[in-house]
Amino acid sequence: MSAVRTVLGDVPGGELGVCDAHDHLFFASPRLPGEELRDAAAARAELAAFREQGGGTVVQWTPYGLGRRAADLPALSRETGVHVVAATGLHQDVHYDQDTLAALRGRAADVFVAELTRGIGTSGVRAGLIKVAGGFHALDAHARWTMSAAAEAHHATGAPIAVHLELGTGALDVLELLCGGAGVPPDRVILGHLNRSPDPVTHRQAAGSGCWLAFDGPSRGNHATDWRMPDAVRDLAEAGFGDRLLLGGDTTTASARSVDGGPGMPYLLRRVAPRLALAVGDELVRRVLTENPARAFAVDWH
Repeated sequence: MSAVRTVLGDVPGGELGVCDAHDHLFFASPRLPGEELRDAAAARAELAAFREQGGGTVVQWTPYGLGRRAADLPALSRETGVHVVAATGLHQDVHYDQDTLAALRGRAADVFVAELTRGIGTSGVRAGLIKVAGGFHALDAHARWTMSAAAEAHHATGAPIAVHLELGTGALDVLELLCGGAGVPPDRVILGHLNRSPDPVTHRQAAGSGCWLAFDGPSRGNHATDWRMPDAVRDLAEAGFGDRLLLGGDTTTASARSVDGGPGMPYLLRRVAPRLALAVGDELVRRVLTENPARAFAVDWH
């Protein structure tokens, strides 16, 4: 039976409720010094604030080696009543030291499979998706290596592959590699950050493949695109792709958490969803937050 693999075990997709399809409870990278998400109490408060807004599930896209704190996730899920889905995979190479990457050469796919089926480290917590990343309008050697390993792990397990698109670019290259070259079914690929590159032609081309398009995270200084997002979603819905859309918050820094004065996870339901409903209606927003992620993250696990 198809199920979503949460940190507390497999559950039917219909039990997810309202889903933040891309976010982070824990995340630590040398690229963001001083902004690490390491505080379990803050993570608990953030999940509780999301729950108060009606949230039911958070999908954490934090991959291997970036401070996932998998062992802490089950207790946070139990205490707040919010389902949590963890990730395996690898981010861009700039987030790692070379020794970490060298140790994974030739065995990345095996590590991903182990974390999906047996558990992350000694935590016993199994990942429910594979997260990888592209570059700006291109796929470098690291991206191609990690995506090839992700495709191997997908074929071994059925797990979905979630892709960080750098500033929303490179979607078609990713689909060409994963689906065209590696044989991953498009409906097992989730493209993240489409809101950061408001290109309606590329959006429709990507959606036409059958993959999932995630609009995730409020605008930052270098990509002020919040005001374009509702139009992008409406264009896709009018083109018949409303059933391929996902929404997320992508909280990656301490200062962005709501408990530290930022928008955080509650912002998705407090501000983004009502704003989007003005453009596309309440019913589509409901489906994008509930029915779509229930299908996107559900797997017939091998």
